[in-house]
Amino acid sequence: MIPFVDAHIHLWDLAHIRYAWLTPPFAEDGPNGSVAGIAKDYGLADYRADVAKWNVVGAVHIDAGADATQALDETRWLEGLGDALPTGIVAYAPLDDPEVEVQLAAQGAFPRVRGIRQIVNWHADPLRTYTPHDLTRNDQWQAGYVRLAAHGLSFDLQCYPAQMPGLASLIARNPDIPVIINHLGMPVLSDPDGIAEWRAGLRALAAIPHVAIKLSGLGFIARDWTLDQVRPFLLEAIDLFGTDRCLFASDAPTDKLFAPIDRYLEAYHAITAEFAEDERRAMFGRNAVRIYRLGLDI
Repeated sequence: MIPFVDAHIHLWDLAHIRYAWLTPPFAEDGPNGSVAGIAKDYGLADYRADVAKWNVVGAVHIDAGADATQALDETRWLEGLGDALPTGIVAYAPLDDPEVEVQLAAQGAFPRVRGIRQIVNWHADPLRTYTPHDLTRNDQWQAGYVRLAAHGLSFDLQCYPAQMPGLASLIARNPDIPVIINHLGMPVLSDPDGIAEWRAGLRALAAIPHVAIKLSGLGFIARDWTLDQVRPFLLEAIDLFGTDRCLFASDAPTDKLFAPIDRYLEAYHAITAEFAEDERRAMFGRNAVRIYRLGLDI
């Protein structure tokens, strides 16, 4: 079986670190709907059980939305798990904070930290937005973004497609900061021009050589997604970025809100069944190893 380096997982211990989004009360009207189904501890044993039928040889832990005051605690906990996983860590830092330099230095000092994620999804619909205003247009945020290069850190970009063209010039001006788009670019199909905005946003960023994309988060296309629904989105993303800049990921356990993890991996393998083996090995593992500098020999 092709080795799988899972490019996007989350782990959490709710007794020790606070996650507001995993704390009751829960509502159905947010971007993910109710998250009650995953609002419980999720550790390495749980993750390994979810991916037991796949040849997982590495995994990248992405900031799981801990309280900002506990961002370093989350990284410290992950580093202390004493396991081969996670192989790499993408931690949290608020790039709009004037003191972000201190936080980047602190996060970057941990051996497994490879990058930073600060979710910047902004949408005019208050039920869909993650932030009260568009941070990516903030001068302080952009200045913080530029500082990632000095610390050798990549940036995991979770935004909506309409924000992508506006980010393209900033990203292009900073080629030393690898950028990895999260969750297939999160198309908003309920918007009047949702597919067109998604396509335009991805094209703007795909034109920049140091931008890659994670093929994950299918529940953002449809919570009850089917293989036929997601196939064209996945194939178009692969066509835009090429097989050397696409990374498959489970997004465990968040994507379990919409389907078992096995169903995602089965879909990814089915959709890429006709690709050359080298291309599949790249998308399922080698690209993640290269982009996140994991040092695995696969």
